[in-house]
Amino acid sequence: MVEGYFVVSQSAVLADDQKLLVMQKLRNKINSAGVLQVRSQVHRSQLGNKVEVARKMNELIAKSLKKEKRRIATKPSAGAKAKRLEGKKKQSEHKQNRQRIRFIDP
Repeated sequence: MVEGYFVVSQSAVLADDQKLLVMQKLRNKINSAGVLQVRSQVHRSQLGNKVEVARKMNELIAKSLKKEKRRIATKPSAGAKAKRLEGKKKQSEHKQNRQRIRFIDP
């Protein structure tokens, strides 16, 4: 097993705002000392595991720096609303048909 350590706060590669962003998004993977710790034991060789650790670290940091798209809320179309209401009416009729028939004397 190979372990890799990356001290986010002392990184010369990342700007201050990027460091804060990485610390926020990877807070579950960063320990109390501010160290990102990644392990790997996928490969049988130590060299393969070292490469895997470096790849994982790069992927984690790149993913945390990527800005997420804001979701734009959309409204259902008129056709979708009509279809939903039609389904509700059908279900209501179906349940009404399950009830007992009551005969009323005239």
